[in-house]
Amino acid sequence: MPAYPPIAVRQPLPFDIVDVPVHVCGVGTGFEGQFSARVRDANGGELALISIHAGGMGTWGNYDETISLPATPATTRGTVEVFEFSAKGDGSELNKVTVPVSFGPALISPYHGFEQYTVVPGDTLSAIAQAKYGNASLFGRIFDANRDEISNPNLIFVGQVLRIPV
Repeated sequence: MPAYPPIAVRQPLPFDIVDVPVHVCGVGTGFEGQFSARVRDANGGELALISIHAGGMGTWGNYDETISLPATPATTRGTVEVFEFSAKGDGSELNKVTVPVSFGPALISPYHGFEQYTVVPGDTLSAIAQAKYGNASLFGRIFDANRDEISNPNLIFVGQVLRIPV
């Protein structure tokens, strides 16, 4: 039987588009069952930090928490971090899991979710933005929502399935 990591994040998955507030869940254990979750913006700024209680002393427990943010993030991308503060009290962080995310409400407001769109011959992100939003210059929304699929906004490929925030 494989060993379980001290902290596992099952939601959000890497590159998910998250709502505000941010929901995080998984399985974990920490010293006396305590660990933490943090949301950061793309500049590394801390938007929120919460404590989580699950498991403890060699017992893994499920956690499902809501992280309220003071406002819609100023950046479209960010991270969710789940970790344990060291018992040494020096502020160091152990067993950190960092999940890159996009903030739906920073992409489009109000944010309801996303549509899937399959790229066809002749498509560009600008053309897709024009068709979906009525404004070609909003292609950045689509680019930021698909950073796991697109590294250059000028290079998309026929057959790619993109998320279109709505």
